[in-house]
Amino acid sequence: MINSTRFLPWIILIALAFVWGSSFILMKRGLEVFSSTQVASLRIFIAFLSLLPFLILKYKYMIGQKAKWLFLVGLLGNGIPAFLFTRAQLGLSSAVTGMLNSLTPLFTLILAVLAFQAKTKTINIVGVIIGLIGACGLIFYNSSSDFSGNIVYAFYVVIATMLYAISVNVIKKHLQEIDSIVIATCAFSFVGPFAGIYLFSSDFISVVISNSEAWKALGYISILAVIGSAFSVIIFNRLIKMTNALFASSVTYLIPVVAMFWGALDGEQILFIHFIWISVILAGVYLVNVQK
Repeated sequence: MINSTRFLPWIILIALAFVWGSSFILMKRGLEVFSSTQVASLRIFIAFLSLLPFLILKYKYMIGQKAKWLFLVGLLGNGIPAFLFTRAQLGLSSAVTGMLNSLTPLFTLILAVLAFQAKTKTINIVGVIIGLIGACGLIFYNSSSDFSGNIVYAFYVVIATMLYAISVNVIKKHLQEIDSIVIATCAFSFVGPFAGIYLFSSDFISVVISNSEAWKALGYISILAVIGSAFSVIIFNRLIKMTNALFASSVTYLIPVVAMFWGALDGEQILFIHFIWISVILAGVYLVNVQK
């Protein structure tokens, strides 16, 4: 009989990779109508609204001893990165942005060892390096990965991955006993209202009224917010608890694979060398999860 518990983390990892690998295309569609800050604010605010029913039952955690850590996760894991990624996509393709996101496990490992005193096996470190090599290979051989003049935009993604790494380690270190729904609900509750205030103080309403494509773009962003943020963050928090911060963050090594195939659907060419680098990435993710 197959041990479903053993394979469940991998199933979750692959599902998250598909959802988050698709999020860059959704952001791109939203940016066709709204500004980068409006897309980010919409993503956070809609995610907050979708989790609001849970807040009635979970509000006590926002004033408890874990409140500061929940606030940190909301700010560094959900708030600031949303703005950095939409800003980055003004100068980078969605595929390249997704590929740069694969830096997260590297920063997660460094912070886990240096700041959170986590114990890591040598083979896990090798897995991170191999996965990173695979991700860099995909970036190098991707036809759209021209960084000429776009270094600043790439830097936005690098900062976002560093913030993600801090958030992942905080969850594993300080919120291990907190339910995943509580973490997501409280985290978005700290940043969601501020995103809403900013959104409606901008020209968002006038754009919706004047632009015929606004509702379509709003639909894409809503999918991004509810599925790509609220729902997937709950699942991701659960994955961190089931495994470890390093394995959970390795989802970002699979995201470039999904981003690449989305690019293919948009007419970008896929070469045999791409599949070689995908195999390298998968090997790295496997080694990251080795426990013995």
